[in-house]
Amino acid sequence: MRYELYYWGSIQGRGEFVRLALEEAGARYVDVVRTPKGEARMLALLEGDIAYPPFAPPFLKAGKRFIAQTANILLFLGERHDLSPKTEAGRLWTHQLQLTLADLVVEAHDTHHPIAAGLYYEDQRREAKRRSADFIKNRMPKYLGYFERVLTSNPRGAAHLVGGRLTYADLSLFQIVAGLQYAFPNAMARFARRYRNVMALHARVAERSRIAAYLASERRLAFNQEGIFRHYAELDR
Repeated sequence: MRYELYYWGSIQGRGEFVRLALEEAGARYVDVVRTPKGEARMLALLEGDIAYPPFAPPFLKAGKRFIAQTANILLFLGERHDLSPKTEAGRLWTHQLQLTLADLVVEAHDTHHPIAAGLYYEDQRREAKRRSADFIKNRMPKYLGYFERVLTSNPRGAAHLVGGRLTYADLSLFQIVAGLQYAFPNAMARFARRYRNVMALHARVAERSRIAAYLASERRLAFNQEGIFRHYAELDR
């Protein structure tokens, strides 16, 4: 099967979590919006009359089926490409971790857009400074500390979040660490020693052959000031 991934073509965003899973799986896929007239195709589908219509990108076309919401897409891909456990309990645990990571993504985004997504950053700079200060002081340690604890308590060892093999949750934690390092390099440098297992997982994922090839390719979009993770020096205190 060749998948079709529908997401904005200029940012990593939430679509990147799906891209990483597809790349690690060695799956055949096309990043539709990065093809000629691809954005028009995506918008037409969003406005079209299809079964189980997606609310927003990302969404994935698998055969005749459309699947939306990042965690839902990964639940689907994980089972089909050996990126989640075989047992129901293991799959639910992996999905639970992914949903927690999704919460962190929302909070990271809201550091630079705490009032409204429709406003420019410059229209909410004062509030962004307050939100970012709290995020760095309280929320980042809470989330990173949680995933550090999950890794440490894994009975199969701290190399993975779930069991003894890579899952899509590991790939997603890698992406979040990469995003936080881009957005808050000073804060993440301070946290590096405190959350050693989280940082070690990030390094291991980056060295996996398919992921390393993807990161070095043109398929991997660079972080920028339009995505979820944005770097404003004044927010990184």
